[in-house]
Amino acid sequence: MNKKVKFIDWGLLDYQEAWDNQEVIFKDTIAVKTNNRIQETTVETPNFLVFCEHPHVYTLGKSGHAEYLLLDEEGLKEKNATYYKTNRGGDITYHGPGQIVGYPILDLDNFFTDIHLYLRTLEEAVILTLAEYGITAGRYTGFTGVWLDADNEKARKICALGVRCSRWVTMHGFAFNVNADLDYFKNIIPCGIDDKDVTSMQRELGYELNLAEVKAILKKHISNLFHMELY
Repeated sequence: MNKKVKFIDWGLLDYQEAWDNQEVIFKDTIAVKTNNRIQETTVETPNFLVFCEHPHVYTLGKSGHAEYLLLDEEGLKEKNATYYKTNRGGDITYHGPGQIVGYPILDLDNFFTDIHLYLRTLEEAVILTLAEYGITAGRYTGFTGVWLDADNEKARKICALGVRCSRWVTMHGFAFNVNADLDYFKNIIPCGIDDKDVTSMQRELGYELNLAEVKAILKKHISNLFHMELY
């Protein structure tokens, strides 16, 4: 039986506001689980799949390296960008318009309690989405995310992942470059990898994608792979 998951599209939303919204849902879900354990009840935990875009922003994972941001405060202002240290995994990355940012806030007890499988399943949804546009993508051994030509010197990343998980509840998620302005990646060492390129669907295909269409296809693959019933 498919698990019911509420889908929300926040549209273009400030990063801090989106993070705050996630934290509320995340903490409420953990509170339900904690109360179930204490009270020996079986109240069902909620599950959410959130899509959004952010204004230009650089975010640093909790184990990341601040020196991988190559801009000072003045440089950030010139680029009309902001910078946040976050509580997700991973290193530094960029979010901006034309990118699908996905925040699955799931109780993995409702799906499977395996964080590696969780990450691989999110990657697979992006890989399947790209395949529908004739783009062959895969994984790069030792790194998270979705890559093109991962087996040779042309390796380039099209989707980054960085998540937080506590008591099997997830937050943060993935950033999928559809029509993103790739020049912004030149101001960081993305995910601490200085010898690999970053790409987007627009760059690979040579035209601007219909973002709503890509979102719909990605939603389909996420829901199928996780056996979700989105509402």
